[in-house]
Amino acid sequence: DTVGQDASGEDTSAWGWVKSIVSWLLLLVLVAILALTIVIPRIAGATPYTVLTGSMVPTYPPGTLIVVKPEDSPALTAGDAITFQMESGNPEVVTHRIIMVRKNSQGETTYVTQGDANPSPDANPVVPEQVRGKVWYSVPYMGYVNSLITGQQRTLMVTVVFVGLLGYAGFMFVGAGRDRTRPKGRESADAGT
Repeated sequence: DTVGQDASGEDTSAWGWVKSIVSWLLLLVLVAILALTIVIPRIAGATPYTVLTGSMVPTYPPGTLIVVKPEDSPALTAGDAITFQMESGNPEVVTHRIIMVRKNSQGETTYVTQGDANPSPDANPVVPEQVRGKVWYSVPYMGYVNSLITGQQRTLMVTVVFVGLLGYAGFMFVGAGRDRTRPKGRESADAGT
């Protein structure tokens, strides 16, 4: 007896629908995570960073993935969260908010920054050459995942997921075409067995 199955042998029971919906949701979540953490930053020329300290709580708690997009110096204003080098030439970066933009008598710009959770501004002003970019968007908790994955692993993951999705789409396309070309008489004969 084939109760709960259609003519093609697919499960049409409530449990079959639940399994199908859950699998599609998991696939969509995986694709969204990969897009937010790897694909979109790469396409946009942005850089993902992981927040390691609590200086930007509650906006960016530790473990948050922030995606930083390069921004021209004149476009930066008070209120922008920026990622910058602690010292020019030093690769170590920090993300704090600009609280004041200053220009000296020669017209050179500096930024006074402060962490949202810090009681006072940072000791040294930031010069435009130190700025890596402005925070474009953030994803809570995904920074931990970002920290575990190296650059080569990211490239491999994107390639595997892309090829897998193309293969799955091809499989679904071929299956749908096969179902359309199946003779009607054969379907009714199959349903009766």
